[in-house]
Amino acid sequence: MIAPRALLLSLLPVFAGCQSLQWDDQPPARPTERLQGTITQQDGGLQFSSCQGRRDLALLDSGATGLPDDAQALMVGSNQPLFADIRGSLITQSGDRDQFQLTQVYRLQTEGPGCSDDTFNRLLLRATGHEPGWSVKITSGGLLLERPGQPALALPYLEEQLPSGQTSFSTEANDQRLDLWVAPQRCLDSATGAVSHLTAELRLDGQTLRGCAYYGGARQD
Repeated sequence: MIAPRALLLSLLPVFAGCQSLQWDDQPPARPTERLQGTITQQDGGLQFSSCQGRRDLALLDSGATGLPDDAQALMVGSNQPLFADIRGSLITQSGDRDQFQLTQVYRLQTEGPGCSDDTFNRLLLRATGHEPGWSVKITSGGLLLERPGQPALALPYLEEQLPSGQTSFSTEANDQRLDLWVAPQRCLDSATGAVSHLTAELRLDGQTLRGCAYYGGARQD
């Protein structure tokens, strides 16, 4: 006959194993994908036609991205198609249009090449600003600084991620000190009205120039 104390000790591993099993009633998160395309208004909502496969999707927004308000502001008085670079989850509907639940808006704009941008998939980041105008394009091969009336500068760079969420791209090549800082925050281009998901600050030749930025197709942040 097994003593009560010995029986209790023999059952302890069983109880410990039961306690280690944690049941999660939350449904698994839907996988997301990044799409580019154009947005139009249809039946009181927003319709998205993707560049990839020409899928037509009804856009859903939980209120976190602000896309409906931004899209409405850009479409008012404009005859240009509204280009969108977005991330979300595809929801398949039987007998109805598929839906796309938004989780991130990278870019909204009525100017630019849109779906015909052949450089997008090679681009890690693009940042632009005005007064004075400047543009920085970053790929895995280097950094390209462009300014009106000045020769373009192609430079190597060093990337640094900061705990605050900021990312720094810097270079000191060719006697040129350049620091580009981007941060995850909605940014409105004052000249074009375009909306992007990163603010940008370029420090160059003793100047601090501000603008907006977005990650390209070669980066999935």
